[in-house]
Amino acid sequence: MVGQLAEYVRNLAGQLVKKDVETYVVTYHDYLTGGHDDSDGVKTIRVTNPVRTHIGVLTWVLTLNQEIERAAANIYYYAAKQVDLMDTYDWHFIPAAVTLKKSLGIPFVYSVESLEEHRSHGANSPFNMAIKSIEWLGMYEASRLLVKSEWMKNEIYKMYKVPLEKVKVVSLESPHLIKDVLGVYKSVAEGAASG
Repeated sequence: MVGQLAEYVRNLAGQLVKKDVETYVVTYHDYLTGGHDDSDGVKTIRVTNPVRTHIGVLTWVLTLNQEIERAAANIYYYAAKQVDLMDTYDWHFIPAAVTLKKSLGIPFVYSVESLEEHRSHGANSPFNMAIKSIEWLGMYEASRLLVKSEWMKNEIYKMYKVPLEKVKVVSLESPHLIKDVLGVYKSVAEGAASG
């Protein structure tokens, strides 16, 4: 558990279980691997990066994504191919989400926490452009985008020209947070079933 995003995912996953949604969280850990049933009913699968030494965050992310794909595919087959969708947080796991979408037909929601332009304002080095390309890929391939503010929705439109109707604002302060998230999930799952 590192940072506010980890807390948000942990709380959201627990609330999903309370709503009778079978919930798996695939996440990274430096050395712990394998599955664990948490006390709140969430099934957590931890993977580690198979490559120990990296020249930068991009190679770290891309090699880690192979393990994320493997763990998610195992869940898919364990669940008899009854996985309705994935919710992918930030750009780090977009390559895995796109691969799983294309190979197994699992739609995904891209929950955008931040953008590379905000993290490294004005930076256009090959490194920054690679991350922006991954962000763009996620926004293009995702069925829906979830953001926490109108400001972020507008920034996504301004930078990536994502149609505004594809982006849903779900405020952390909303008393209907879980209902709103489940509404997005339902629309994505039903869209995939009918498509």
